[in-house]
Amino acid sequence: MSDNKLDCPVDANLADQHEMINDNIGSAELQDEILFKQPESSHYGDCPICCLPLPIDGQKSILMSCCGKSICNGCDIADQKRQFEGRLQRKCPFCRKAVPKTDEECIEQLMKRIEANDPVAMCQMGTKRCEEGDYNSAFEYLTWAAVLGNVQAHHQLSCLYYNGEGVEKDEKRALHHSIEAAIGGHPLARHNLAILEWKNGHHDRAAKHFIIAAKLGCDESLDKVKVLYKGGHASKDDFAAALRGHQTAVDATKSPQREAADGYMKWLAEHGRNGHNDRAAKHFIIAAKLGDDDSLEAVKDFYKDGYVTKDDFAATLRGHQTAVDATKSPQRDQAAAFHKMWHFIRCGIS
Repeated sequence: MSDNKLDCPVDANLADQHEMINDNIGSAELQDEILFKQPESSHYGDCPICCLPLPIDGQKSILMSCCGKSICNGCDIADQKRQFEGRLQRKCPFCRKAVPKTDEECIEQLMKRIEANDPVAMCQMGTKRCEEGDYNSAFEYLTWAAVLGNVQAHHQLSCLYYNGEGVEKDEKRALHHSIEAAIGGHPLARHNLAILEWKNGHHDRAAKHFIIAAKLGCDESLDKVKVLYKGGHASKDDFAAALRGHQTAVDATKSPQREAADGYMKWLAEHGRNGHNDRAAKHFIIAAKLGDDDSLEAVKDFYKDGYVTKDDFAATLRGHQTAVDATKSPQRDQAAAFHKMWHFIRCGIS
């Protein structure tokens, strides 16, 4: 299977599935009670580890290529810390598979899930192809994902249609996919619909969209509701309800663990990404000499970029190997073999 060609085992071919998506474009408009119904939550859903709603800020969660689960930064970083302190291999917090270290390994995992008809993986691949500028391939992957009900794929297809990227520009179909995404709980798609309605002079409908998006936690939509309220296009009660709904949505995503992760990410941005590469390199070297594989990979990257000298890199390699060797013994090797055999026997029995 080619990475650039979608070959997904579904019952109909791509053209037939594509028509299935667009058959409703020329039919009667969706009923307003469906379109303007407040979703219970955003399309992101809950973190499968802590079971709290995921923030709508995509930078505050990570989408795992191994299992397609979105994990909040709080759970991800807490698990990384646990594995680092225990000198354990870096694994996914949810499915416990080893985290891929290269793009090739990541693509391989995605393709396996795509072959299993996973719409999340299809959307991930479509997003990757978009970032690479391969819009034709991206359109195919996203179309499959949308057929299978992926909300994010609907939103991205609306952008492709609107901008004419990978497909002929078609604002009608762009609107169709925006509506599907908005109904599915996508805050940005809902926000975009509001802007479109406003430009077309439908101020009351725009206000409804902005209020719904604000109640999902969208800051930009809440700002628009404030403007509408000042301009007389939203009532005092609607503005108050939007404020309460927005605060409730935001508060539901908070936890001490996530706040700690936010603090760590801010520190990392300041010390590791804003000109403090020498300091970051020193931290990675120390961690690598303690036996941490991910830190060793980081040191390799820093060496290639010129932030680590050849001598320091060589010393890091030796230190890492020494730390790993120090944890080995014939008794531990026997124990590991026993556990592996026991796991095989249990799996066979079950």
